[in-house]
Amino acid sequence: MASIPGFWAVVPAGGAGTRLWPLSRAGHPKFLLDLTGSGRSLLQTTVDRLEPLAAERVVVVTGAAHAEAVRAQLPGLGPSQVLAEPSPRDSMAAIGWAAAVVERLDPDAVIGSFAADHVIPDQGAFEAVIREAAAVAHDGHLVTIGVEPTWPATGFGYIHAGEALPGAATALRAVEFVEKPDAERAARYVESGDLRWNAGMFVVRAATLLDLLGQWHPDLAAGLRAIAADPARLVELWAGLTKIAIDHAVAEPAADAGRVVVVPAPFEWDDVGDFASLATLLPTSVGEAHHAGGDGNASGVETGIRELRVLGDPADVTVIDGGGVVVPGAGRRIAIVGLDDVVVVDTPDALLVTTRARAQDVKLVVEALKAEGRADLT
Repeated sequence: MASIPGFWAVVPAGGAGTRLWPLSRAGHPKFLLDLTGSGRSLLQTTVDRLEPLAAERVVVVTGAAHAEAVRAQLPGLGPSQVLAEPSPRDSMAAIGWAAAVVERLDPDAVIGSFAADHVIPDQGAFEAVIREAAAVAHDGHLVTIGVEPTWPATGFGYIHAGEALPGAATALRAVEFVEKPDAERAARYVESGDLRWNAGMFVVRAATLLDLLGQWHPDLAAGLRAIAADPARLVELWAGLTKIAIDHAVAEPAADAGRVVVVPAPFEWDDVGDFASLATLLPTSVGEAHHAGGDGNASGVETGIRELRVLGDPADVTVIDGGGVVVPGAGRRIAIVGLDDVVVVDTPDALLVTTRARAQDVKLVVEALKAEGRADLT
């Protein structure tokens, strides 16, 4: 199908992905990594997903430290299509800067903001959702994509959807954005059928986004438009911009004002937030059954690999009576005996061993290393 006329894709590429340490580091974050074994990084697959909708109208916003790597991975983007932030100012500044740049090129343009490190396998369903969202956005709405929850996740925010939007195929009016819930509330949310995961995908006219921002943060909106008008002022103005997420800056107050619409997303979606999440994206490696003798299994009963998921070469992993997620990246054999749901990530300078159940706590390792002054490992 043809690209959407007047549609621009904005890709914020930031964050260190601390829950995926030691694979993801500040100097080489997860969006630059191939975490699915496809041969393409998460950033590259994101742009691949967006090109049928936006053609060559793609803008990536990233930190100055990563701009060269982004350009190397996306050689088809022109110099003006990679915006390098002098310092992190959170998602509103990043997305708003891109919106201001696009607004100057086309005042009627619609932008869609899509994180650089998400995985969406169903391209057809994704395109259908974004096409509807773009059509709704032309009418002045701020559109967010609400992913149908498949389990009561506590790591995501939710969107409470209400009545159907007249004239739209599936779009619903947004009632409110809900912060990350505890397990009990998350279960109620999923059971109700009225709440959807907030995947952080927004579709809106560039000018509308900046005008909405101007209602609640006029200095930030003015600063972003000033930078777009005169890029030479970037360093001068950037440090003074308000550091705030787009949800808090625009989405939540706009929902309260009745300006937000939700397009339900029936496709699978994953933000690859930790190694437990990564495990669901990797194929199961099937190994031969092993016989374990001696004290561990005196009867010599056959014991086999239960479930092994490997990011890398499965031939580098030996598992006896166990399973889990293994990343062999240091050029040596990894052997697991009698452990289930283990996570082993081996890199040349760091080794992580945990369980899928504690995958969210990996970020605490990064915090501890920073406290120890080991910036070389983070």
